[in-house]
Amino acid sequence: MDAIKCGGFSKVKDADEEIQTICDERKKRNEAYAVFKAVQYKSQVVQGINYDIKVHVGGSSYLHLRVWKKLPCYGGEAVVTGVEDHHDKDPIQPF
Repeated sequence: MDAIKCGGFSKVKDADEEIQTICDERKKRNEAYAVFKAVQYKSQVVQGINYDIKVHVGGSSYLHLRVWKKLPCYGGEAVVTGVEDHHDKDPIQPF
């Protein structure tokens, strides 16, 4: 088991169904992309969970999304708090 650094981000993980679901909700609000596939992510436990997600949006283009998923007692909603575009195959960096 990997040691978790208190307040730090996890190692990069391959995106799973939960992460893709978060991205699908974002795509519903922005139909500009034909492709919107979560590729990788990092997570950070805060008052909820911060996710930095790398999303393939077609060709060699990627977005990096920062998403805060609220605690269940506050509704559990996933809120996009940041977006960086013009990425290619570069690694996910907190922003």
